[in-house]
Amino acid sequence: MFGHRPEIKKPEQLVKMRAAGLVVQRALAAVTAEVRAGITTGELDAVAHDVIRSAGATPSFLNYGQVPGQPGFPGVTCISVNSEIVHGIPGDRTLADGDIVSVDCGAIVDGWHGDSAVSVIVGEGSAEVRALSDSTRDALWWGIAAARLGGHVSDISHAVEQHVRSLDVDYGIVTEYTGHGIGSAMHQPPDVPNVGKPGKGPKIVEGLCLAVEPMLTLGDPENTTLADEWTVVTQDGKPAAHWEHTMTVTAKGTWVLTAEDGGEDLLTKHGINFGPLAD
Repeated sequence: MFGHRPEIKKPEQLVKMRAAGLVVQRALAAVTAEVRAGITTGELDAVAHDVIRSAGATPSFLNYGQVPGQPGFPGVTCISVNSEIVHGIPGDRTLADGDIVSVDCGAIVDGWHGDSAVSVIVGEGSAEVRALSDSTRDALWWGIAAARLGGHVSDISHAVEQHVRSLDVDYGIVTEYTGHGIGSAMHQPPDVPNVGKPGKGPKIVEGLCLAVEPMLTLGDPENTTLADEWTVVTQDGKPAAHWEHTMTVTAKGTWVLTAEDGGEDLLTKHGINFGPLAD
């Protein structure tokens, strides 16, 4: 589950990952501002592309997985709507009031990646869908708050699961897709599952960067991949939510590389030391 030896970054490399993370943050903020009924997912993807290119960065997702004879992912973002959990392909789908839209985005600066995702509701949305998104975001931050130097990757997994299981609503936790290490490649070891016992997997050390990304469903978490070979959907057709941040732990504390404030506000509310390097 946890894979091979993780890549450990030097401080100057973490600073570059922070730069990539801020590009991703700005792209997601720009997309979020444009989400409305009547806009297409392809138009939203173009917004993210403009932000990334204007920053002199490179999209992480565009052509991801490309090999001879097989095209890679065709979008700059993954945009997943309603029952789509992850890896939705942006295109001519038009958003409608009440839709829940997951936007996952990655960018590269000087060879170093940032990766983050948000869930956005079109218009007011239903109370249960708003709660699903809020609960997924909360689970993300409980997971991030569980990371400590000398701890283990599965401490994050356990915190995510424990928070979700403590809620009054019986949300499904998607287990087939996980968070991951990140750095000079977008996906690296170790995996960061969203369920698990604490104290397992690689130790959390200075220079380890992780993308933490819980995915919750309003129904059964069982899922399938559509014929496009990318889009993952719930089998029961019920909505899903997805939130993600790239983070690291320094000698000072935790640093969320894809949060505008580095995670300072929410880390402080969780009683966690904020630990940026030069920012």
